[in-house]
Amino acid sequence: MPGSTEKPILPLDHLALRGEDSAEALVLRGEVLDYKALRSRVSRLAAWLAVEVPAKGARIASWAAKGELTCLLPLAAARAGLVHVPVNPLLKHGQVAHILADSGAVMLIGTPSRLASLAEADVPADCRLVDEAAALADAAMLDGELAPSQADPDDLAAILYTSGSTGRPKGVMLSHANMWLGAESVADYLGLAPDDRTLAVLPLSFDYGQNQLLSTWYAGGCVVPLDYLVPRDVMKAVDRHGITTLAAVPPLWVQVCELDWPGETAGKLRRLTNSGGALTVDLVRRMRRLFPGARLFAMYGLTEAFRSTYLDPSLIDSHPTSMGKAIPHAEVLVVNDAGFIAADDEEGELVHCGPLVAQGYWRDQERTAERYKPAPLGSHYGGMAVWSGDRVRRSADGLLYFVGRRDAMIKSAGNRISPQEVEEAALATGLVVEAVALGMPDARLGQAVHLVVRASPGFETTSELPRKLMQELPNFMQPKVIHWRDSMPVGPNGKIDRNGLAAELAGAGA
Repeated sequence: MPGSTEKPILPLDHLALRGEDSAEALVLRGEVLDYKALRSRVSRLAAWLAVEVPAKGARIASWAAKGELTCLLPLAAARAGLVHVPVNPLLKHGQVAHILADSGAVMLIGTPSRLASLAEADVPADCRLVDEAAALADAAMLDGELAPSQADPDDLAAILYTSGSTGRPKGVMLSHANMWLGAESVADYLGLAPDDRTLAVLPLSFDYGQNQLLSTWYAGGCVVPLDYLVPRDVMKAVDRHGITTLAAVPPLWVQVCELDWPGETAGKLRRLTNSGGALTVDLVRRMRRLFPGARLFAMYGLTEAFRSTYLDPSLIDSHPTSMGKAIPHAEVLVVNDAGFIAADDEEGELVHCGPLVAQGYWRDQERTAERYKPAPLGSHYGGMAVWSGDRVRRSADGLLYFVGRRDAMIKSAGNRISPQEVEEAALATGLVVEAVALGMPDARLGQAVHLVVRASPGFETTSELPRKLMQELPNFMQPKVIHWRDSMPVGPNGKIDRNGLAAELAGAGA
């Protein structure tokens, strides 16, 4: 059976127990925690949480930059029997208000500036706001610590919010087992070891970002979290901290490869990993030239099942456009339009089966039923599977190749952006009466957001719209270009012709 799970599956907080006491586990600003200190701080933070939020299964959210709180909370919340809801620190009050209300979070721990940006109406009545520094200080003052959890591996451990092609972000429910096996799987195929040092540059609110922590700690290695301002900060951190493992998305890799890397610094890296968008052939070649001693892992994943495939680094030069094969604990099938396993080189839908499949969308049975369906005939695992909506093909040698996306999702700089959410923000300004958000090809971002709008009566093309959007949407959702139209094209069904608009912009070289 693919992805054997013969090793014991433990509660998520047990990841803190794996490293040697004196081995470095986490590099913070001004101090370094070894595994003994990591265990103590996780236990104390968990004990504080258990007192403050005694109801098992309650949701607690975090909204802060990378640091002690955001790194420890995934394990501490699990140990306290709570469900962690990490919020992307780039989001603004509207998105945070939705996540708090939808998740039913009873506590939001964050930085003072972020908490202050929330209006009274953004915070549910039963949700407490707690300063992260105060939370850590109170936890440090506790006399006792909380023992490792005995939770059922199938218990809910986290809700990660991810945008869909329509509507507000939806919360993907991850169990202890999902996250434990994800950490084990990645540590296994990356070959992580206790002497590895991972530079965590990706947001910890993403499954790919959070796994930087979990897989490294599974292997007993050290994590160096970094909120970088410019790509050069990444290069400096690799040199300063002796980084061996760097994970990024394609736009960052483009910027990283534009830097003049000293050979000694580049030589510190043992492995490079990519997800959140495909690497181009040109970018693969540049990365291979710049980091000849590093193994390059191209990967494909979706939050609904954590990660699905990786390409063996030995094949990256000969098959640079391939998604590779299933990761440990995953079974990846290609299902044709007739519902059967596709033949070699036949296009079909990527379907992910196995124990990495999440538990569905939080409080959203309708959208869960659309994406989570019984595994197709021929699956070794059976049970529920994630039907990705992505079109792929499998070659005769078993390697998978991406064909296209079925939905209208905009994928920009590794972020999944809902067109509807951008459109709703534009309409809410009152400056436009119609709005269409499209993802157009962009050399640096993968896709850039283009917003096509028609002005409200009495308004003309105005610079006021970008200003208002800056107040309501995070930076990564801001339109790169706003196109003003006197009228919108309408299709046979009476709806705005989105495909026609996209073709028009493409033809104009947008």
